[in-house]
Amino acid sequence: MASDESKSRIQCRIDFDRAGRQAGYLRAPLSRNTSGWGTVEIPIVCVKNGSGPTILLTGGVHGDEYEGQIAISDLARTLDPMAIQGSIIMLPAVNVPAVLNDTRLSPVDHRDLNRCFPGDPRGTFSEMLAHFIDTVVLPLVDVSVDVHTAGHSMESALSTNMHYLPDAQMRKRTMDATAAFGAPFNVVFWGVDEGATLTSSVERRGILSLGTELGGWGRVNVEGVRIGKRGLTNVLKHLGVMEGKPDTSQKDGSPGTRHMMVRDPDCYLFAPASGVFEPRQSAGAAVEENDIAGYLHFVEDIDHSPVEIRYRRAGVLWMAPGPGRVHRGDVVAVVMNDYDEALAAP
Repeated sequence: MASDESKSRIQCRIDFDRAGRQAGYLRAPLSRNTSGWGTVEIPIVCVKNGSGPTILLTGGVHGDEYEGQIAISDLARTLDPMAIQGSIIMLPAVNVPAVLNDTRLSPVDHRDLNRCFPGDPRGTFSEMLAHFIDTVVLPLVDVSVDVHTAGHSMESALSTNMHYLPDAQMRKRTMDATAAFGAPFNVVFWGVDEGATLTSSVERRGILSLGTELGGWGRVNVEGVRIGKRGLTNVLKHLGVMEGKPDTSQKDGSPGTRHMMVRDPDCYLFAPASGVFEPRQSAGAAVEENDIAGYLHFVEDIDHSPVEIRYRRAGVLWMAPGPGRVHRGDVVAVVMNDYDEALAAP
């Protein structure tokens, strides 16, 4: 039994062992000036029938990433328990304060929930929420699908993504699941700061973890929503939770997902100063090493010439810039290359 110090402060009335559909709210305590015993209500739907794996679907970990919120909410409203074998736990708007505020960070504690795992039950709001997911939800789960986009910060080529996994069997299982999801790209990547993400918590528990980047630039991507909705049911079919065969056909006529990787730090381009960044390509474009990625303008200084920023790697543009004004150290481009097992291994 958990000690008082390690027990979650978040109340959950869902019985994860009960068959059928249950819909309700997690109650996360948030004392504030106008409500000393106030709570934040986080929507949760659990659908269970028969025997089979337990799948966790999460959206809205970042509040300004909309496609997952839409796709998971739609599935949560419409899924018939009799159509599945197994359990599906759906949290379409995990970070409700950020979702309602339309921001990446929580307006409660100004933290990035996806940099707070495994969390702390006595920490800030985001740390408390991360701890609940890590200690209450993840022990129940066999597969996690965490639906993200690039939010306001970037524009992404529509893709699933995963970390490089040293275990060859788990790596293959994860790549097979991403192929079943059926986004145009799947990106195996080594991130800038991954140790405190939900994905890392899932991986530490040996759970199959699948992420996405289905749009960005602060808008709802029409194709991203379509790929997201299709991808969720594709994964359920792939895992045997739903009947049927995944549809992985692409709009360009290709039969399935193109596997890519972001292996080298040179795949990332950072702004060398603050200014207005003028990109030369959009996400999904093919680029060459030393091509001009864009120009950094200093419009407040009339005689300051723009600075050229050039790619250090050839490949396909996974992430293109979102906001025009950037700050020194901001990522302005990420280049991906075709996946090569020999080159991917450390």
